[in-house]
Amino acid sequence: MCYEFPPLGGGGARVVEGLSRELVRQGHEVDVVTMGWPGLPRREEVHGAQVYRVPCMRRAAHVCTGPEASTYVWAALPVALGLARRRRYDLNHTHFIFPDGVIAWMLQRRTGLPYVITAHGSDVPGYNPHRLRWAHKVLAPAWRAVVRNAAEVICPSETIRSLVLQRQVGSQLSVIPNGIDPDRFRPSGDGTRILAVSKMFERKGIQYLIRALEGLPLEHEVQIVGDGPYLPTLRALAGHTGVPIRFWKWVDNAAPEFRALYEQSGIFVMPSESENFPIVLLEAMAAGLAIITTQGTGCAEVVGEAALLVPPKDVAALRAALCRLLCEPALRAALGAAARRRLTENFGWPVVAREYVSLYQRHARDARLREVAPG
Repeated sequence: MCYEFPPLGGGGARVVEGLSRELVRQGHEVDVVTMGWPGLPRREEVHGAQVYRVPCMRRAAHVCTGPEASTYVWAALPVALGLARRRRYDLNHTHFIFPDGVIAWMLQRRTGLPYVITAHGSDVPGYNPHRLRWAHKVLAPAWRAVVRNAAEVICPSETIRSLVLQRQVGSQLSVIPNGIDPDRFRPSGDGTRILAVSKMFERKGIQYLIRALEGLPLEHEVQIVGDGPYLPTLRALAGHTGVPIRFWKWVDNAAPEFRALYEQSGIFVMPSESENFPIVLLEAMAAGLAIITTQGTGCAEVVGEAALLVPPKDVAALRAALCRLLCEPALRAALGAAARRRLTENFGWPVVAREYVSLYQRHARDARLREVAPG
């Protein structure tokens, strides 16, 4: 279960799509319940998984508000309940404590179906200081019930695991990273083309990138991809600083333009103040880009030593890192190769899915799942 599934949503949606595809490849049956969208079928097969889209009130493909998510909960519950009674699943793997965790908890109470749940960041109190603070306070009892009754809570990063433990001591927690298809992109870009891909929220730190770029000898227009409520502020800032930037707004992850942006770039910047395990970093690693990102935010767990790390909100440090990469082609090449190698060894879907299957086997309702060998 996940309220976002491509073409809706961001990194979490792509995690669900990639994991579902790999689980099917390994011999499992997978059904997905998610939000509907105009023009998409109510039911279809995607990479071998059966996808059920329920009607809801959602206005934008790239972002979902709290009231919109609540319409999904009430629409998805009867669909999920009917499926659970007909299909007798071994396990419910739910993504996002809110809103999907509420459905998983209700299903467990009505059918006994055990659930594990992956937290993706914004569904954990304290992760995002700029958004959802009051929502988490109001919904705290429900949040604790969802987490407490989960067979296991999966955290893609140690950062998220520590935040969950602060609110729910004693919960069964595991850390399993997000994954990606290593062949999603082909390293072939121009070394000095700069790319940033992000939802446009203040905590994502794109404003610091714009300020750090001011006055640098750029050979190419900087490409910034993503949409969100902070975008008008960023456009205004770029206009005042005179930085040559093209804002793409939201681009479908499956679009040729999206792939071309990665493959034609050489430097990727993610200056976020807080992250879980961002898929855009995995995409940059798959494309063999030289990466600059922030320390102490969850990003360092992804890139390891295969990137330049700077403190969050530090414009001077970000500018210095950009200058290094713009002026040192050997460093760009070394970081890009190291990032690609780290991705293949640790975050390819075959590797990550085997970790998930091992966890599923511990919590399956009966022995049927244990009879399917992973791989």
